[in-house]
Amino acid sequence: MGHDATLNAGDIARLADVGRAAVSNWRRRHDDFPRPVGGTAASPLFSLPEVEEWLRRNGKSYELSLGDRVWQRLRASADDLHLGDLVACAGAYLLFLHRTAESPSHPATTAAELATIAAAATGDLPAKVAWDLLDPRLYRLLADLAAEQGPSAAFDLLCDRYAEAHSRQLSVTRPELAALLTRLAAPEGPTVLDPACGIGALLLPGAGPTGGQVVGQEIDGTAAVLTAVRLSLAGADARVVAGDSLRQDAFPEVRADAVVCDPPFNERAWGYEELTGDPRWEYGLPPRGEPELAWVQHCLAHARPGGLVAVLMPAAAAGRRPGKRIRGNLLRAGALRAVITLAAGGPDLWLLRRPRAGERPPSAVLMMDAADDVTAVEPAWRAFGADPDAPPPDGARAMRIIDLLDDEVDLTPARHLPRPGDDPALGFAAARERFREAAAALPGAVPALAVPAETRDLPGATVAELVRAGLVTVHQGPPRLAADDGELPVLTAADLASGTAPSGRTPYDPGLIILEAGDVVASIAGAEPAARVVTEGGAVLGPQLHLYRVDHDRMDAGFLAGCLRFAGPARTASGGASRVDARRLRVPRLSLDEQREYGRTFRELTALEDRLRETAALGESLVRLGFDGLACGRLRPLA
Repeated sequence: MGHDATLNAGDIARLADVGRAAVSNWRRRHDDFPRPVGGTAASPLFSLPEVEEWLRRNGKSYELSLGDRVWQRLRASADDLHLGDLVACAGAYLLFLHRTAESPSHPATTAAELATIAAAATGDLPAKVAWDLLDPRLYRLLADLAAEQGPSAAFDLLCDRYAEAHSRQLSVTRPELAALLTRLAAPEGPTVLDPACGIGALLLPGAGPTGGQVVGQEIDGTAAVLTAVRLSLAGADARVVAGDSLRQDAFPEVRADAVVCDPPFNERAWGYEELTGDPRWEYGLPPRGEPELAWVQHCLAHARPGGLVAVLMPAAAAGRRPGKRIRGNLLRAGALRAVITLAAGGPDLWLLRRPRAGERPPSAVLMMDAADDVTAVEPAWRAFGADPDAPPPDGARAMRIIDLLDDEVDLTPARHLPRPGDDPALGFAAARERFREAAAALPGAVPALAVPAETRDLPGATVAELVRAGLVTVHQGPPRLAADDGELPVLTAADLASGTAPSGRTPYDPGLIILEAGDVVASIAGAEPAARVVTEGGAVLGPQLHLYRVDHDRMDAGFLAGCLRFAGPARTASGGASRVDARRLRVPRLSLDEQREYGRTFRELTALEDRLRETAALGESLVRLGFDGLACGRLRPLA
């Protein structure tokens, strides 16, 4: 109870109104930055008082909002294992304030007082709330926060912070996907069920005093309490139960107008042995390794005839061989109506409809790749529902069900949709226009260079000499980085060569080198040297790269980058590229004004190189489309 409040890197960034990369940079560059007091190497925690003192000492403005003060005090009250219970207790108190309209300036100040008067106000929660978990001082802060933002907004803030703190253990559906599923499956007013509701992300968009009944079940008791509180604060007519929906269905009698679900993926221990003869498996017994197909059938079993189901699925579920029988049965019955890829690698969205008795099954199913644009999904689904035979929008196709019922029943959208530019009849004209535009711009991109009457040898200095003179500092990237799943972007050698944005990811480590705007990054060990000036800081220096940080008052970064492209004289006599010493590279000695002139021209040459690369890629695409179109009859020569 008496520990200092703690913050993670995201909290510090929010406190100081900067990006997370800036916090990482502070840790690396400032020896006096507070040391972690807890957490893990990938997600360290810092003392709030120490961070505040450091920000003051270094003249960095910050503002700790009332919401953040409540959260930090809450988080300091116990370890992370019990943090969810503390958030649930705080939510129950906010619900008590909401239901009893107790004056925020006179809240109950002891757990005993609160337990006595709040039992009736919160007695319908799905689990008993341990009111004595909270530090009594928090009740007044919570009441102040409720007065400032309203109880519902106050609790949503705490739930967001809780989900952020437990992002690796707690899966929360992205808000835009949650809203999409609600719009697609649950028009205003019906009964909506989520059998794996988590902390309520899918139920909240449609919750409100004017909606129908909202029903949820969640295996984690703490998450069930959080969902119940959030829905109650939103004014919904809600029933939420803690329990395993597959093994212990709490609502066997419910037939909802709409079912939405983001089930746990790849959960092998889902109850295969106990549920072998379950009547919910109307379309086939789900194989042990296909738990998502168990969830699909559970959702369909709880939909009324004609009711809609929207389920997020792993991309592999559309094509894994053990699930082909169930996929085929769903298609034959007309239950599966659409499979939509929402982003590369998943998740996919399956839209289903429980068939009505005696109705004729549909003949087509919608296949779509939203290409990370979820706003395109709803218009495509509405248009398909209105007329399945109408031409679908780009990235979508109405597939005949009979054509999908082969030996694999692979419903992966990418398998049935043409890739962009693959139809030469559609792509050739557009590719030709882009190529012409790119080619026409090339002459204007060539920098103006003069041929002097007499050539001269420019005096030079090695990078090591520039370092000793204080003009440059040199850093080398690490031999390798941790797994590609961290919070920081990484500039790779491939990114540097192509001029593209940082594509790697790595978790934070104190030894990482964070790039700053104006740095020069070079790759001098490959067959073709590459060097560029960094225009936006925050990324991590990747393996096989060198960073040159210049004194901008004495050296031009663009000039240095251009000189580093000409690394030939520093290579070994054999011409190999594996033993290049970054400090032996030679740079001409020029005045700062001359450097800037050279630097501008070097930048123009680099831009020309990038345009040539882009134009060549467009030309290759144009040639391929031309050959393909002529060969398959989709294009013909003009007379």
